[in-house]
Amino acid sequence: MANDTLIQKNLAELPHAQRDRLAFIDFSLQFFGHVARTDLIHRFKTGLAASTRDFSTYKELAPNNLVLQHQTKSYHRTEDFQAIFRHDPEVILSSLSRGFGNGISTGVQPTEQCFDAVRLIHPDTHIISGLMRAIHNKKAIKCGYVSVSSGETTRAIVPHSLVNNGHRWHVRAFDRKNNRFRDFVCTRFTFIDLMEEALHVHEASPYDEQWNRFVELILIPHPKLNQSRAIEMDYGMDKGMLAIKQRAAVAAYVLRQWQVDCSEGYGLYGNGCQLALQNLDALECLENVSLVPS
Repeated sequence: MANDTLIQKNLAELPHAQRDRLAFIDFSLQFFGHVARTDLIHRFKTGLAASTRDFSTYKELAPNNLVLQHQTKSYHRTEDFQAIFRHDPEVILSSLSRGFGNGISTGVQPTEQCFDAVRLIHPDTHIISGLMRAIHNKKAIKCGYVSVSSGETTRAIVPHSLVNNGHRWHVRAFDRKNNRFRDFVCTRFTFIDLMEEALHVHEASPYDEQWNRFVELILIPHPKLNQSRAIEMDYGMDKGMLAIKQRAAVAAYVLRQWQVDCSEGYGLYGNGCQLALQNLDALECLENVSLVPS
């Protein structure tokens, strides 16, 4: 604790711009497992000498966090790594999903006039960073996972993508136990250890058929609504329809999140369903069709 306090004191004395660069180093090590001077130069448009000084400063603050691998000319995360910046997992996941893959997690003070939805499920930073390093470096992981049906088991999976289903974060991965691709809830992992063995070809994301298949969902106001114009305005519909393309692996979550009535005859009106799926044949492409409101 005393060492953490000293590190934070030393960080506070550095210029703001340098703290940003050190936070980038810290973030890259935690979530990707490695970082090079060229990464720092590319992101911050600094020179080679300046980036070298930044790495030297970071090593003075946290000497056990990284080691230089001369073959790749990059610094790699050690087993003793302890983040010196707090990278909030909600911010990181939100930033990653919006394309800021090398962004820095910074706390933002919310306004008193604009409120987001209440979040009841919060992923753990160490779990998310472990998953991200496995995905980024194309590694399998040995992990503890707690399921509703079988409790905690130890298994080996090969993760390739993180997905928000509207309520919580999943990782899409090849499950070696069941020999297929499936979704795992990020908050249900108890531990994650990266495995060094080479992946099998069929475990990589190009072989995940549901992930690589796209389906078109045509959404319409629920046919039993008396006033459909309000719903058309809510969703920016054109001629009473909204067509969206989704990965087959994700489509069922989208339909469930927005309570889209997918039943024959659209009999779910009155249960919160204000939307209906016009092209019900699209459901034939989904493996997890049991998730959709029907």
